[in-house]
Amino acid sequence: MLLIISLVNACEATADPRPMSSQGPDSVTSVPVFTYGIIYPHVHPFYEVVTEGAERAAEEAGGRLIIKAPDEANLEQQIRMIEDMVRQRVNGIAISPIDSDALTPYIDQAIEAGIPVICFESDAPTSRRLTYIGGDNEQAGALMGYALEDIMGDEGMVLVEYGMSSMKSQEQRLNGFIDYTRDHTDIQVLEVRSHEGSEDQALLEIEQMIDAHPHFDAFISLDYVSGASSIIAWKAMGLNRYALTFGMMPAIEEAIVNGQISLAISQNEALWGARIVDTLQNLNRHSTVSEIIHLGDTIIDVTDVQIR
Repeated sequence: MLLIISLVNACEATADPRPMSSQGPDSVTSVPVFTYGIIYPHVHPFYEVVTEGAERAAEEAGGRLIIKAPDEANLEQQIRMIEDMVRQRVNGIAISPIDSDALTPYIDQAIEAGIPVICFESDAPTSRRLTYIGGDNEQAGALMGYALEDIMGDEGMVLVEYGMSSMKSQEQRLNGFIDYTRDHTDIQVLEVRSHEGSEDQALLEIEQMIDAHPHFDAFISLDYVSGASSIIAWKAMGLNRYALTFGMMPAIEEAIVNGQISLAISQNEALWGARIVDTLQNLNRHSTVSEIIHLGDTIIDVTDVQIR
């Protein structure tokens, strides 16, 4: 565990998504080389692997991290978090924006204040952010369509749920999936719903869609919240249908082994944290970085999980 990382308490409605972190005695006496801020869309176990990678990279470089996340997806809280980091004069900010358009002015303000800002997971392409790190989300959505076709064939009926409609990543994944199934298969998309970042709403909507379309063949989750909620639904309802999701974490791996999840699309999330820190380091050294850093998209099924 990282001993030199210092966490700054979020505002009352926010929480630290890193229960595994601690602050050691060295953080009192050591002077960090840098302070970088990371802002997640909300608290969720999915981001623990990102935090771990960022912590290791920051420790090796002698710096510290300030990590923030709303308890639940909340635009106003993300805005306050980036404004607080600008006031603290951090050396760089990485954000996965809940609403790309709404956060663009605040990203630009940080840039104008001389603070490098990068996006990860979900982009804000019209902002002045210096790079985007993560998967090619439209291509990943198409990959989900390909994976579904590979296991189910080019016919069938599917239900689709995704996360926050304001997140660029979710829009791109949905477009990529719909375009692929329309252009390459005869798969019928029965219904598409968005849970807007609420785990309770995700489970409710899955149950409602299943009740409305009991003869569906597969469920497609375009985000990790829907995927985790589908595990609960599959266990409770004893379903034996295909379920495909995004994002790898222990609960998803276990569900793949147990058969509640057929496969998952990983965007190599375990690489994000180190790449975030390394990229902010390069920007502070005035090194040139690519405008987009895609880390790839990988299909993971039960064979891959058992090999690990």
